[in-house]
Amino acid sequence: MLDPTDLKLLRLLQTDGKLTIAELAERVALSPSPCARRVKRLEQDGFIRGYRAELDRRRLGLGMTVFVSVRLQHHREDAARAFEREIEALPVIVACHVVSGAFDYLLEVVVPDLSGYERFVRSLQTLATVQDINSSFAIRTVKSGGVLPLDAAAAV
Repeated sequence: MLDPTDLKLLRLLQTDGKLTIAELAERVALSPSPCARRVKRLEQDGFIRGYRAELDRRRLGLGMTVFVSVRLQHHREDAARAFEREIEALPVIVACHVVSGAFDYLLEVVVPDLSGYERFVRSLQTLATVQDINSSFAIRTVKSGGVLPLDAAAAV
């Protein structure tokens, strides 16, 4: 169970993963050793899965984000597993969710331009498991990389 100090540590690290143990300890009113133990426990218990830098897609030449809905031909377990293996191997897919509704999966695809997206769609169309593809192009990002609502999680 997470206590208020654990939640505060998670909030701080979620906002700035480069904070040192000394900085974290000061902000949560602990000495560095107990703070380090808490962070290590949060990592070991799987609350913290890793640390990474948030990159600017546009500056890296990846200016097009497309949300792709995919319907599979069959809903058998082997077809889903085969599709998911293929998806894992495609680096332009930065997120993949199983969804309810008219489609089975929602993919977030990041490519340099329309030609890059066309290449991606052509590769997706070759997969035997895919029945339908529907694309929605992101015009502008309003919110991205949001922090998790830990107050809601603590209530559960």
